[in-house]
Amino acid sequence: MASYLKSRAVVRFRGPDTVKFLQGLLTNDVRKFREPLGEKTSTLATPNMPIVSTPPMYAAMLTPQGRFLYDMFLYRPSQPYEKLDRFGSGPESGSGELELFADVDGSVLDELLEILKKYRLRSKVDIENVAKEFSCWQRYGGNLSEKSSSSEEPEAAAVGWGGAVDPSGVSASRGNNLGWQWYKDPRLDCLGFRGIFPSNTTPPSVEADKETDEQNYLLWRLEKGVAEGSTEIPKGEAIPLEYNLEGLNAISFDKGCYVGQELIARTHHRGVIRKRLLPLKFLHDSGKDVEQKIAPGSEVVDAASGKKAGVVTTALGCCGLGLLRLEEAFKVSGTLTIQGLEDVKVEAIRPKWWPAEWLLEHQQHSAAS
Repeated sequence: MASYLKSRAVVRFRGPDTVKFLQGLLTNDVRKFREPLGEKTSTLATPNMPIVSTPPMYAAMLTPQGRFLYDMFLYRPSQPYEKLDRFGSGPESGSGELELFADVDGSVLDELLEILKKYRLRSKVDIENVAKEFSCWQRYGGNLSEKSSSSEEPEAAAVGWGGAVDPSGVSASRGNNLGWQWYKDPRLDCLGFRGIFPSNTTPPSVEADKETDEQNYLLWRLEKGVAEGSTEIPKGEAIPLEYNLEGLNAISFDKGCYVGQELIARTHHRGVIRKRLLPLKFLHDSGKDVEQKIAPGSEVVDAASGKKAGVVTTALGCCGLGLLRLEEAFKVSGTLTIQGLEDVKVEAIRPKWWPAEWLLEHQQHSAAS
């Protein structure tokens, strides 16, 4: 399936200070966009010229106190017209001006632009809203692997069902002569492929009968336990590590200083995260899926002890996400329910992509307590 993400918008950064500017603001190491081409770079051959592709990056912007503000996917578009080096393997160092595009939450676009321009000061970087010119898309579904097989697959390619590369469609993964193309989602392989494309075109490899509403992509993410945007990851409140941003490749712990770094580093080195974002399933006492609407903000409680286990952060039909205390979420008794809706049972699910140490850390902490 493929979905046009109406909830997302596109911002362009251009200028000699682009990397330096973003490096001081974001949780990930933006300097990677300046690194020489390596194993993680895909070169997609075309009939007339190679397309040099740098993998995208997922990152977050935080408050000075280390709380989540905005997330973004950063892309350096492939440029077939760049002057190649003498080996013909990539753009010549220093040729052209670095340009990065950011896929951001459209509901907070205006305030994001305002804050970025406030931080810019004298930095030589242009920040431009290009939401009308470009659109964000996601490809997902089928039997996409829970575990990475990236050693056998390029970071950018046309894809076939099962998440494998379709060799016959590799060069067709480009959207136009600027090299717009699908990339593996930088968070998790199981989320599929993501890309920015000109708004006046349909992305390559999107069959008419496979295009579907963005809500289906939301459902796909909920089942994987992945939040996105400043509503699902509450702006100004969420602690990034509790929302699993470390496991989603959004945080570099050795990049140096950035806004909000102190809390992230302290929480990380302490090594114990008591609450995490989890996929939730809502069921009736009978075991049937709940069709009634569960509102975000609803409290999840342990019916046996009366203790609050956490809160629902996002809900769609019988599925949702919740920030829950791991001690309560994975109790064998399975007595979680919604406060005020005692006939609704809540099942917390441990995603398959979670690192084993997350649960091990929790178990060791519980034993010590």
